[in-house]
Amino acid sequence: MGPDGAPAPAVPWRKVLWERQPFPDNYVDRRFLGELRRNEGVRRYRYWAVVREAGFVGEQLSCVAIFITLWLYMEQGLLSPETLLWTCLAGALLGYGLHQALPPPVDSGCDRRTRLADLQSATIFLSFTFGFSPVLKTLTESVSTDTVHAMSAAMLLAHLASFPYARPSPPGSLSLNAALFASVCLASRLPGALHTFAMVTCALLVFALWPCLLQRLRADAPGRFAGVCAGVCVAGVVGLGSRWPGGAALLALALGSVTLLCPLLLLRLQRHKDNIQGPWDEAEIQEELSLFGN
Repeated sequence: MGPDGAPAPAVPWRKVLWERQPFPDNYVDRRFLGELRRNEGVRRYRYWAVVREAGFVGEQLSCVAIFITLWLYMEQGLLSPETLLWTCLAGALLGYGLHQALPPPVDSGCDRRTRLADLQSATIFLSFTFGFSPVLKTLTESVSTDTVHAMSAAMLLAHLASFPYARPSPPGSLSLNAALFASVCLASRLPGALHTFAMVTCALLVFALWPCLLQRLRADAPGRFAGVCAGVCVAGVVGLGSRWPGGAALLALALGSVTLLCPLLLLRLQRHKDNIQGPWDEAEIQEELSLFGN
């Protein structure tokens, strides 16, 4: 009230802190909620686009299953190390040719390696692996078979959990080391040193080189990428089913859940997303480029 008994004029509330106002500190007016924004910047997904991206997860599961299948065949004497080595060599040459035929990534940030440098790296790796194969063969002689299998299973799970699915080229150090550790453990249970050499070489091809090629296919040929992922998944289920039908059924169930059910669940849950922004959020500093600076 004013001094003459008349009502005091209303003072509009302003959202400022440097000016004293006749309002409590927590006072807001009706305009406050006018700045409310819901689900700003939320990305809307399409089902088949999510299925295609989830195919990388299913493909990696199938790669692990294919590697386990090859190990089972070698352990049971159904696959010779020479056959596996020649198959790996043919696959490596075919994949390298396809990798060279694809256009180079624009945002690589580094110069492309020469063919001579690639040949030198492959020669050094194969030489060291072949020379240390007798050592790797006897690496776990004092460890029980059950412990070796448990360690291998744990490392393969760690490989799948830590694999950089968003950008797998080059593979993450943790996922690659876990996969190679599991391959060395399993290869040490094979009959001879040549078996160990063939298994470790196959592990490098499956877990280190193959993801790089698949990433290039995903970036440059999405249609072929989806077909390759589907083919690898089918090969993983069929191959594992020839030695372990129960494992093949579990793999098929996991692939169906990851590639078909989980994307559907993601789209269903996205409908219930309710993200709000407003003046109560913390201030964000936006950098502006100077007209005279860099």
